[in-house]
Amino acid sequence: MEHVLDNPIYYALTSGHSHIAKGIDKVKYYLEDITAFAGLKDNSQENLNTLYRISPAKSLFVFFSKTPVEIPAQWKLLTHIDMFQFIFRGKEVPTADATGITDLDLEHVEEMIDLVDLTKPGPFLAKTIHLSNYTGIFSDGKLAAMAGHRFHPTPYREVSAVCTHPDHLGKGYAFKILQEQIKRILLRSEIPFLHVRNDNEGAIKLYHKLGFEIRTDMIAYVIKKEA
Repeated sequence: MEHVLDNPIYYALTSGHSHIAKGIDKVKYYLEDITAFAGLKDNSQENLNTLYRISPAKSLFVFFSKTPVEIPAQWKLLTHIDMFQFIFRGKEVPTADATGITDLDLEHVEEMIDLVDLTKPGPFLAKTIHLSNYTGIFSDGKLAAMAGHRFHPTPYREVSAVCTHPDHLGKGYAFKILQEQIKRILLRSEIPFLHVRNDNEGAIKLYHKLGFEIRTDMIAYVIKKEA
């Protein structure tokens, strides 16, 4: 039987995030203003063709696969990203001081989008914040680092949008925010996981230090629907 983390987007859209999902039984995608991810029961030509048929014009989607996928001709393949999927294997709930960490809300979205655009951790839209538990650290009144939750394939919850402004690298902000994110997930009796580019050596080292281990390779495909 397939593990839910082998297909985390689909199982999020059919469990923890079913309330913000569109699509049909084997082909799901998030509400367009939440995020641009799609999840398929399997990444078959049939299901990719169905996604093309049922989605709005000019849709752009990101979907994940453990193995290479042939993209049907009607889709434009923009890029693919080789990643590692990490899962938390730590034995204890982090107890670090959360002083200086701010819960982010709608009034912070513009700054959050600017930071994501600068650092490129992944797509972040106007209502992505509704995926919940975004936290940040401010320096001189400006957002310097942040992270939040994304996919929720029960009982797992993904840490995402982990980014630090280049002017604040090396200050330990990401480590502190990630400890808080891990703590919040564990206190819900859920299991943290995350994805990272497999060439991001700094982030990979940090995740190992925090108690994450590589679970599997994963490929992110970015595709666009064209007329």
